[in-house]
Amino acid sequence: MKLASLKAGRDGALVIVSRDLARALSARDVAPTLQAALDDWAGAAPRLAALAQSLEREPDLGVPFDERACASPLPRAFQWADGSAYVNHVELVRKARNAEMPPSFWTDPLMYQGGSDSFLGPRDPVVADEAFGIDMEGEIAVVVDDVAAGAAPEAAQQKIRLVMLVNDVSLRNLIPAELGKGFGFFQSKPSSAFSPVAVTPDELGDAWDGRKLSLPLSVDVNGKPFGRVEAGVDMTFDFPTLIAHAARTRPLSAGSIVGSGTVSNKDSDGGPGRPISEGGRGYACLAELRTIETIRTGAPTTPFLRHGDVVRIEMRDGRGRSIFGAIEQEIVNAKMAARTACRAPTSS
Repeated sequence: MKLASLKAGRDGALVIVSRDLARALSARDVAPTLQAALDDWAGAAPRLAALAQSLEREPDLGVPFDERACASPLPRAFQWADGSAYVNHVELVRKARNAEMPPSFWTDPLMYQGGSDSFLGPRDPVVADEAFGIDMEGEIAVVVDDVAAGAAPEAAQQKIRLVMLVNDVSLRNLIPAELGKGFGFFQSKPSSAFSPVAVTPDELGDAWDGRKLSLPLSVDVNGKPFGRVEAGVDMTFDFPTLIAHAARTRPLSAGSIVGSGTVSNKDSDGGPGRPISEGGRGYACLAELRTIETIRTGAPTTPFLRHGDVVRIEMRDGRGRSIFGAIEQEIVNAKMAARTACRAPTSS
């Protein structure tokens, strides 16, 4: 089934969404919010699934689904832990700031705990200063049920309840100084945005093997293809491994989100990935392209995101149908955001 949260209050209003993303049906009689459903997944999931089946059987049921009316599926969460499963990405961005790549990075996952109290909606603007070096990061994430402290990957795998996409916004020019303090990301990682829809793993068919999602992730900038990266390729650490890593010394509560980190592919010859314009798969973030440019010419030529730029992140199935809906965000400054807010319609 596919689940979304329409913007309402702090935690949204839970709806069931049809497989074609055309219609939505309120789930308030089962659970008012997605977090409430996750808190009682064993009881809520069968009832939500029954609603989803009704929505598929009855074409007149529900109302038109509008992705622009969505908050992230979990507008706020108890935990957002983002890994770096695609170590190729880590290697490249560390090269960009002349940082050594420890061998342990290939055997022990990297992970940071991000802010989870104010996620952006999938069509909300990204408000940031251009001087900060604004970058998108296209990722996959899973939402888990309660995971016991010290759970093995095999046990962690059984706790995956939902899958969704992420734009993990990064402010690249703030990262080196923050990491230089030896205490991790904070100001350089503003609010992330998640896809309009979160799906249960069974909706993904053969593309989901319980450990990773094997489909291309599309990343466009200003309507032009920037990345068509393969999420199932070059994933050094799968989701059960990432979840077990997060739960090594503490339990994870139902509704915790674990991210894959930026999807990143090597080239077919084993070297760094190539741009789409050169026949490669492209990238899910600008930092990788800028690193490639630096390797080739000594300096990056592609700028970070500027005000007015639009980023779109989406994944389609083998028949070309959007699975999660699209994250589509304009990059704006505070003044632009204020003007947009003033133009927003108000209810009478």
